[in-house]
Amino acid sequence: MGAVLGVDGCRGGWVGVLWADDCAVHVLGTIELADLVQQARELDELSAIAIDMPIDLPESAPRESDALARRRLGARSSSVFTTPMRAALHATTHAEANAANRAASGKGLSIQAFHLLPRIREVEMWLADGAGVPLIEAHPESSFVALAGGPLIHSKRTVQGASERRLLLRSVGAEPPTERLGVRAGVDDVLDAAAAAWTARRFVTGTAERLPAEPRGDLSPAIWI
Repeated sequence: MGAVLGVDGCRGGWVGVLWADDCAVHVLGTIELADLVQQARELDELSAIAIDMPIDLPESAPRESDALARRRLGARSSSVFTTPMRAALHATTHAEANAANRAASGKGLSIQAFHLLPRIREVEMWLADGAGVPLIEAHPESSFVALAGGPLIHSKRTVQGASERRLLLRSVGAEPPTERLGVRAGVDDVLDAAAAAWTARRFVTGTAERLPAEPRGDLSPAIWI
């Protein structure tokens, strides 16, 4: 089947969990996305990458995939940030991004979503250079809910929440080792990347769920679980 790579942004850059073809799990960390993917390719041939970052930006209306993911998460729906409008992508200040987003959609842009813009631009640049492997968008908290069969009890940033999520990953063979990384990454970042790797493997095997279930037109952003 080939290896899969789950990717999450972290304070120091990017963290990735490579779930290899022999079922070994590796933790990788780099400042740039392209370098992370190259590290993974040096370890194994990649069949798919799942990334916790918006891939397709809307022009004027909120994405259906975001709304569907929030509905699944219930009390933790706030973990799904509203995806920025494409008009805000190259803004350099929150005020500029907020104004551009409001002009395009009638709604402003949260500071959390604004801080995603450099990472979204990096993903788009990497895709423009040719990814060479299927790339899908994942939302790790949604993946954990699917693994658990329902909402999780604890926040991912607590000791209890990390333990809860690690046990879920262990149950499917995707638990990441506790390795030191060359970038600043939290335990929650590593666990989120592992959950994205689980979704990537489901995508390769044809068992992943698509939100929305069917494409809507030519540009149809989707979150995979």
